[in-house]
This record gives sequence, C-alpha cells and structure tokens, in this order.
Amino acid sequence: MIRDLALLALGTALINNLVFVQFLGISPALNMSKNVKSSAQMGVAVIFVLFFASLLTWVVNTYFLAYLRWEFLENVAFILVVVAFVQFCEMLTRKKFKSLYPIFGRYLPFIMANCAILGIVLINSREFGVLRENFAYNIANSLAAGIGFFIAIVLLAGVRERLELKNIPKAFRGIPIALISAALIALAFIGFTAG
Repeated sequence: MIRDLALLALGTALINNLVFVQFLGISPALNMSKNVKSSAQMGVAVIFVLFFASLLTWVVNTYFLAYLRWEFLENVAFILVVVAFVQFCEMLTRKKFKSLYPIFGRYLPFIMANCAILGIVLINSREFGVLRENFAYNIANSLAAGIGFFIAIVLLAGVRERLELKNIPKAFRGIPIALISAALIALAFIGFTAG
C-alpha cells in the first residue's frame, strides 16, 4: 500500500501536474507567479486548502451523499464545502492568527475561485469513491496535487523573475511571456508521460 501511495503521489505531482498537464488552476498560477516568495506562500496555502477540502468532501460524500443516495448533488455540495471552508479559514486567520493573515489571507480569495481545488475533489470522488479503504488514496492524491501546484507556481515564478531582467520585446511583456514560459515548462512535464 505504501508503494502504491508513493507512486500515486509521484504521478499526481509530476506526471499529471495540475497546472502544466491537466491545465487546472492556470489563472491563479499566472496571476500569482510574479515572484518566488509570494508564489511559495500561495503554494503552501493551496496544499493546506486541498488537504482539508478533500478531507471534508470525502466525509460529506461518504456519510451524507452516498448514504442518502444523493450523488447527483456532488458538484453543488463540493462547491459549498470548498467555499465554506475557505471562508472559515479566512475568518479564522483574520481573527485568531493575525500574524498569518498578511501572508496567507490575501491568497484565500484566489484559492476559493481556483478550479484546481474543485477539480481534485471531484477527481478523488470519481477515482476513489466513498470506500473507507480508499481514504488514504484520496488524501495522498490531494497532498500530491497541492505539491504539484506548489512546484508549478514556484517554477513559473522563478522563470518570470529571470525574464524581468531581460530585454523582452514590448509585445511579449507581462502575460504573453508568462504563457510562453508556461507552455515551455508544460512541455517538460508532458515529457514525463512519454515512455
């Protein structure tokens, strides 16, 4: 089982990377990848939210939706769980952890609108279902997806920081060069699937 979890994690983080292979979470990755420090902070916040959102959605799916045979409400329920959890985190950091709010608080609205979070909880539901023995796979996939997002956003930020020092034609400055950079990095990640 540990070997399977490790292979799942490696596959999710690198081979099926959220940003560069599955193309989920592109907007936050492009908008928040202007410097490495803020990108790393955003990546850590995504890992945290993905872990707990997956945990909560698994509980909702297993003990409410599947039990009541309301699987058709899965998308709506998962959206509500993710939004409620992110709102709770924002209120908690603002009131109880005031020193963390300037670091993570500004990323929470971006995370709430991040399709990668909803995408992973839906993938977990489809792939691993509501079986209790698959709970570890659900959590491993979520953590690895968050780590993959972290890797992607930090890599993109590193490239963008280096590009700021270069003389780039005016037409390519900003988002155009970020998209080109993301495409080139995505080619490297897609290379993991060849074989």
